[in-house]
Amino acid sequence: MDWSKVAMGLWWVVLTFYYCLESLVMLVVPSKYRRKDVRGSVVLVTGGGSGIGRLMCLKFAARGALVVTWDVSETDNRETARLVQGAGGQCRAYTVDLCDRHAVYAVATKVKQEVGKVDILINNAGIVTGKPLMHCPDSSIIRTFEVNTLAHFWTTKAFLGDMMVRNKGHIVTVASILGKTPVNNLVDYCSSKYAAVGFDESLRIELKALGKSGIKTTVVCPGLINTGMFDGIANTPSVEPDHVAEEVVNAVELNVTVLYVPYLAKIHLILKTILPEKSFYKMLELLGATRAMDSFVGRHKTN
Repeated sequence: MDWSKVAMGLWWVVLTFYYCLESLVMLVVPSKYRRKDVRGSVVLVTGGGSGIGRLMCLKFAARGALVVTWDVSETDNRETARLVQGAGGQCRAYTVDLCDRHAVYAVATKVKQEVGKVDILINNAGIVTGKPLMHCPDSSIIRTFEVNTLAHFWTTKAFLGDMMVRNKGHIVTVASILGKTPVNNLVDYCSSKYAAVGFDESLRIELKALGKSGIKTTVVCPGLINTGMFDGIANTPSVEPDHVAEEVVNAVELNVTVLYVPYLAKIHLILKTILPEKSFYKMLELLGATRAMDSFVGRHKTN
């Protein structure tokens, strides 16, 4: 018998018990004692020109952060900056096409020169096509992955190096509950969000393996957000954008690893895990989820 492996196994059991106890204790510690202060931090939000991106810019600025908003729409981006500054906050706006990695790297360099090193990166930008796979143009599938997934690689690579030098920072990936449970007519969207979830989980493991425990990551898995992006979808309850934005900011301050909004969305994931596949599909069918996208209209806007 290899006693060294036995010893390691026993040590793992002890650590697991400790971590479980730690988690229980943290549940009763008031959040005000666990929050990190974001005042003075540089927070960069992609897709900050509208929706929850704009709301997060406003909320981080209200907490004293210096906000940088990136969006493909110069007009929307400027409006976000105007709103933040009008509320007494600090905000810089940069027009960026996240599908162009060279543009991402170039503008990232400009941000570092003009604003400073980014402390908190919010990968929020996203798009949806909302068509069955066989009716979805190749160009739309490619762009969905470019915005919803690949852009996270370019933005993270652009700013992670500085975080690693300091062993301090936070990277947020705004995915979706559809990155864990699928829906028809959204094959490209769900796939891109599954990839975004995998991006966050893999990055978190990699940072820990490198000893960079000071860099935190959060993946956000919201349900349907009432921003217009999924206009027309039926039989699906939605959550208000302001609530989602507030929850994301709180998650950053509290170093939450995985955020479900609403939290009951996690029940859907649990059922997917424990139910037989046929039973889970029948549940979706009975709830009308398999027909929900039939009336989809959407908002034709990128980033």
